Amino acid sequence: MEKNTMLKRRTFLATTALVASVGLPSFAQAEVVKIGVLAPVSGPAAADGQEMVNGAQLAIDQLNEGGGVGDYTFELVVGDAADQSAAAVATATERLLSDRAMGAIVAGYASGSNFEIEMMSEMEMIYLISANAAQTRDIIADDPDAFPTVWSLSPSFDAYNTGVLPVIEQLIEDGKVSVEEKSLALISSDIPYSKTIADGLVESFESAGWEIKVNDLVPFGEIGDWRGFLAQVRQDPPAVVINTDYLPGNAAAFVSQFMEQPTDSLVFIQYAPSVPEFLDLTAGESSGILYNMLGAPLPGNASERAAQVVGDYEAAYGSTPGVYGPMLYESVMLYADALEAVGNPSDRVAIGEWIGASSTDTAIGKLEFDPATHLAVQGPEHVPLQFYQIQDGKRVLFSPEAYANGDFVTSPWME
Repeated sequence: MEKNTMLKRRTFLATTALVASVGLPSFAQAEVVKIGVLAPVSGPAAADGQEMVNGAQLAIDQLNEGGGVGDYTFELVVGDAADQSAAAVATATERLLSDRAMGAIVAGYASGSNFEIEMMSEMEMIYLISANAAQTRDIIADDPDAFPTVWSLSPSFDAYNTGVLPVIEQLIEDGKVSVEEKSLALISSDIPYSKTIADGLVESFESAGWEIKVNDLVPFGEIGDWRGFLAQVRQDPPAVVINTDYLPGNAAAFVSQFMEQPTDSLVFIQYAPSVPEFLDLTAGESSGILYNMLGAPLPGNASERAAQVVGDYEAAYGSTPGVYGPMLYESVMLYADALEAVGNPSDRVAIGEWIGASSTDTAIGKLEFDPATHLAVQGPEHVPLQFYQIQDGKRVLFSPEAYANGDFVTSPWME
């Protein structure tokens, strides 16, 4: 057994033994229900973590200003997942689970493997998570009835594996992108999220007859130098360059170094351009970069709910949110709806079952859950896969057409 697996198992057993001794939840004192946010508020993903906290706090503030739910008001408690290591996540989860007034825990992401789901389930804790859908599915699908309190606002990440190719080929077919050969260079970081998507992309492109010229892997963490990979790209330029590392600082360094000697290639970066910090770090250099998102707030022109949530966030915090502010806002609101329906915050299984059967219009689309995986349902009528291009410091949604607020334009370095 690998060292990390052993550590996770030890921390899981130790934690469940500890929290089991705490007993059932207690909400009598001041009728306050605590909502935990498990988030990396320190470390390389701290920008995401703070947005998660902001989104949850915004929802709690609005709920409390409206008088709460029934006899209950809400209080936010933060568990810092820090560097997302097994030890850090287990410690933060343990602290949240040991609080007897904890009604629910929400997260964008905490660990890379989502092992904390087992800890939540053991204590029948409501856990609404918004990332790493492949890991959530792998844990839950074998026995979904064992996880009545755990649900994912993210749909299956399979769309990340298969959705990029048809959009790029449509751009080629429409004459918006000209390629001499169908070829791809790809790099990912060694963490399940990035590597799983990269592997799926390779399979998708190869199955369609594309040539994979470079397929590289770097250790997960802060990366300041991408020049080794970019040297291979420049030696034999591909039609498309993809980087699935999701940290905005890493992506900003990648863009800067690509622009030192750009090739005539479309550049697609997984997730990182959606983080507000990315635009601050790249300034004008990122214009033309592509990315996609599952679970991003819909454009205001397509969704009144998204316009309201994003507008409220901007008014509260003075910045436009990326993905996780609206996600965590909707997570808290979904829990509040479930609590109102069930009435008793101690009955977490009933609350979880209500969530699983719910159908809710949210800022990210119509939210319903697949009972076999506990993932959100993905698709144009539910949570769509959205494709964006950075244009002059703004994010323009160009696909799917039903939600688009702009058109794809030729990337500046390809003109």
